[in-house]
Amino acid sequence: MSGGGDLKKNLSQRQLSMIAMGGVIGAGLFVGSGQVIKATGPGAFITYALCGVLIIMVMRMLAEMAVANPSTGSFADYARKALGNWAGFSVGWLYWYFWVIVVGFEAVAGAKVLNYWLHGVPTWLLSLILMLLMTGTNLISVSSFGEFEFWFAGIKVAAIIIFLVTGGLFVLGIWPNKQMDFSNLWSNGGFLPLGGSAITAGVVTVIFSMVGAEIATIAAAESQDPERAVAKAANSVIVRISIFFVGSIFLLAVILPWNSEDLAASPYVSAFTAMGIPFAADVMNAVVLTAVLSCLNSGLYTASRMLFVLAARREAPAAMVSVNGRGVPMVAILTSSIVGFLCVIAAAISPDGVFSFLLNSSGAIILFVYLLIAISQMVLRYRGDSSQLKVKMWLFPVLSAITALAILGVLAQMWFNPEVRIQLVLSLLSWAVCLILFFVNRARLARLPAAPAGPAPTGDAKRVLVLANETLHSDELIAELRRIDADGKASYLVCVPASAVETGVAATHGAVSVADATREAAQARLDATLRSLADCGLDATGELGDYRPLRALQTASEQFKPDQIVIVTLPASESVWQRFDVVDRARGLGIPVTHVEAHSLAATA
Repeated sequence: MSGGGDLKKNLSQRQLSMIAMGGVIGAGLFVGSGQVIKATGPGAFITYALCGVLIIMVMRMLAEMAVANPSTGSFADYARKALGNWAGFSVGWLYWYFWVIVVGFEAVAGAKVLNYWLHGVPTWLLSLILMLLMTGTNLISVSSFGEFEFWFAGIKVAAIIIFLVTGGLFVLGIWPNKQMDFSNLWSNGGFLPLGGSAITAGVVTVIFSMVGAEIATIAAAESQDPERAVAKAANSVIVRISIFFVGSIFLLAVILPWNSEDLAASPYVSAFTAMGIPFAADVMNAVVLTAVLSCLNSGLYTASRMLFVLAARREAPAAMVSVNGRGVPMVAILTSSIVGFLCVIAAAISPDGVFSFLLNSSGAIILFVYLLIAISQMVLRYRGDSSQLKVKMWLFPVLSAITALAILGVLAQMWFNPEVRIQLVLSLLSWAVCLILFFVNRARLARLPAAPAGPAPTGDAKRVLVLANETLHSDELIAELRRIDADGKASYLVCVPASAVETGVAATHGAVSVADATREAAQARLDATLRSLADCGLDATGELGDYRPLRALQTASEQFKPDQIVIVTLPASESVWQRFDVVDRARGLGIPVTHVEAHSLAATA
């Protein structure tokens, strides 16, 4: 699981800066903005400004928590800390679900863009090719993801800047055969031709076009300076939204009449065409393809890292935290990719059935996540000492409360809008499923039986294999070893599975560094235990094993040839090993097994 340090490269500050800058720019800006302008009028940039303020507030609250308590789990961990395990569990799984659906959607969208040049090639085939390319990018290394995203984001940012410069020159009259003209802002029915309430008509579309700013807080876990990266991302989001979204939408409203049919497809293509720039359609289709690939690339990255975090908190299979020599969580990436592939297949087979259901069932999830971020920030702020905070939410608690109410307002608007109500209903259903799974699992753990009483002292144990991890320092372990070795003459082998979850390392280290940190933590536990056993006069050696306890136990048994096995776990309600019947399955090796519960460590585990 661990590789050479020279193979592992963190995300550089250059890459993180561009991820933060470009993460908020998606294909929705280049394509969906035309529909918002048609539904609102020339004043559509006000809608973007209001939604931008909402995203800025959420990012500021997230930055306050992330800088104060850096965590690989970011907002999922803050929800857990503020509201309980149910919140962390549901936020993590909902966010993962949101992004794997987005991955499938973007793959299909990218294929449709490619059809602009590749006529006749099946959309499903192009979608699968794009999925394979982006999966490969993520599997190579975190640095390769960062480098691809750097250039993808760079192209998006460059396209917007070029539009801002050329569009600004055009509307100011500093353009061949053009005079200053802002008349489109009030012509054709006025600034808000459909009424003041139309400002809220495109809120849902605009919010979703801005999703992605929070990715920088997840990627920061794999950088050399997470606190700085998060703070910088939160501060720069103000400029990014103000210039890229509000500025470009304002120029679109000035250059094109709000009721122009040319807005239906891509307003940026129409604007460049109006300025007389050649090959506008080809250039902007290439930019849109880049935006789609960027979203696909970052979506796979984000989904895999959220699976990594869930596994680190024991809410997903432990295999999700396993990494290769380059620090890449391959299992988590492949699992997320498989779901993306299934979405692509669903889009090909049942676009109006299964695929439509999947899209709708994730439609409002990001708003749930943002709402829980806001609530978590308020709860944690009241609990902690605000004087120690390096980054603070402005005008707390007023702006925090207003932000939470604004998110609830957007959700209410979804309910009253028949076109998107189904997204809210099915997204609530998705959340309900997550909560049901959480409580069912908790109830199942509560019903696990306590460890059975061990056999009577044998007095003749010669070779004893001890399998433990979190429980190595328990009083119960020493007592049990003395009990089964009444004569004090046995030899002991202590095997510690090198598990990122059970050593706690996965909760504090990103995927790129978790393997080495796990081995260091497991070795430290093993060394301390061997010293303790030596102090008790016991003849003990030790080794690190596979992160899977049964695999570690089997390997150690084949090498050490024990006549007795001792497995130490936490109490049933807190033990992953008991949850997956490690003790019972170990008895299949044909060697007497004694199971010890370390109640003395339960409170601190």
